[in-house]
Amino acid sequence: MARPIWKGHISFGLVNVPVTLFGAENRNDVSFHLLDSRDSARVRYERINELTGEEVPWNKIIKGYEYSDGNYVLLKEEELERAQAELTKTIEIEQFVKLEEIDVRYFDKPYYLVPAKGGAKGYVLLREAMKTTGRIGIARAVIRARGYVAALMPQDDALILEMLRFDQELRPFGDYDFPKGNKGSHKVTAKEVTLAKSLVEGMAGEWDPEEYHDEYRDALMKLIERRIKAGDTESNPEEPEEPDEPPPTVNFMDVLKKSMKHAEKPKRATSRKTSHRGTRATTRKTRKKKAG
Repeated sequence: MARPIWKGHISFGLVNVPVTLFGAENRNDVSFHLLDSRDSARVRYERINELTGEEVPWNKIIKGYEYSDGNYVLLKEEELERAQAELTKTIEIEQFVKLEEIDVRYFDKPYYLVPAKGGAKGYVLLREAMKTTGRIGIARAVIRARGYVAALMPQDDALILEMLRFDQELRPFGDYDFPKGNKGSHKVTAKEVTLAKSLVEGMAGEWDPEEYHDEYRDALMKLIERRIKAGDTESNPEEPEEPDEPPPTVNFMDVLKKSMKHAEKPKRATSRKTSHRGTRATTRKTRKKKAG
């Protein structure tokens, strides 16, 4: 099991549920080192004292708040935790809302909450209450000396804490030049809308996250393995950049009609996968019967 990130309790009303917080992500990125292209030596970052030019060991580094130019208030981690000790140990639910009321831009990062000793009953009580009412909790939490607003939601047997972005962290729509006006002002015809709608409905299906994986990582690893096998570990010269070309004129009616012909293909692929899953499930049942 992963290492716990935080321990505390969920508070709603007068109910307190002891919980432990775990990361829900399992990052599988390809890791690169920075190298000097002249001799492939590692390029390292150092913590340098800007006055002495000497490297500073980790145990001598603390956080500081600059209250005026060059003047700091120095704070150790213990002081940051003691600043509001109760807040650092509590996920306090302030209200319950409908999930669909939350703009998707606010969702940031998921965590799992696992009940600590003596917390199972309260955990299940809260989980089932949210499932029954169709609502999720909006809470405040302080984790690792940083304040968060978060959404607490049930998923199967688990409670998930999804960190939310604060409103001031989002750039407003007005900062960007989105196409304004209705479809008529952009010369989108009713027939094109009808075809596009049919294409969307033809490609409709049920969300299955297992059908998707990081294809870029797969391609990158194949490139790396191919280079290792060929003994070609040096960097290749960069390819010259191609000049920008004006975008081609698109006949949307033709493209939509061609797309419609292929709209059923994802359904067939999904049905094959479903069939395989059904076969695997049947095999497992057969094995259980034999084992019994």
